[in-house]
Amino acid sequence: MDGRNRDNIKPGMQVSIVLKNDQHTGKLTPGKVKDILTKSGFHPHGIKVRLSSGDVGRVKEIVS
Repeated sequence: MDGRNRDNIKPGMQVSIVLKNDQHTGKLTPGKVKDILTKSGFHPHGIKVRLSSGDVGRVKEIVS
């Protein structure tokens, strides 16, 4: 599923995000969505979320 569409992402889902500090390397951080931070329905670089671990980044992959 596409991490650029807000409708595809729900709290509790397992996703992989890219953190701000990892944007140049593309390193992904897995986790469970706690909050959806992007208000618009679409973002070309991925919807910004906060994971249950507290990490904030843009969704690159939806695992579940």
